[in-house]
Amino acid sequence: MDARAIPFDTRRDCETQFLAVVAAAQHSLRLFDPDGAVFALGAVRVDAALRAFLQRGGTLRLALHEPGHIERHFPRFLRLLRDYGHACECRQSPKNLRQLTDSFCIADEQHVVRRFHSDHMRGEADFDDPRAVDVPQQRFEAIWEASRPTLHPTRTGL
Repeated sequence: MDARAIPFDTRRDCETQFLAVVAAAQHSLRLFDPDGAVFALGAVRVDAALRAFLQRGGTLRLALHEPGHIERHFPRFLRLLRDYGHACECRQSPKNLRQLTDSFCIADEQHVVRRFHSDHMRGEADFDDPRAVDVPQQRFEAIWEASRPTLHPTRTGL
């Protein structure tokens, strides 16, 4: 398939591209966002898409600065973590990384949707383009390694 890039600048277009990246994912999803809010992890459509992905055997890793928004506003996502705890892991970044303000979701090291700054909706989705995924993937791995587990999927962890 030919690589393609799709720019966006609205919340609706960002959500559309995020769902397209999730739908394209076969094996792995890697998400980074300061608080998880932009990906609407509590929305019915997102929950259904993530559950379908996880049912196909995919794995999900979410890195964020603060889990509070998810804990307060996304009970569906917390249920998803409980239901698919074997395939999902969430980590919270250390304080020295809190200046990172971009946001992205990577699927299978082939597709990425990213916002250039978390205060704005301007961004781009790239499909079938490993080169476009390279820098976000490296950033995600560095953030992941420096972060600690959060949003534990057990009832006692929440």
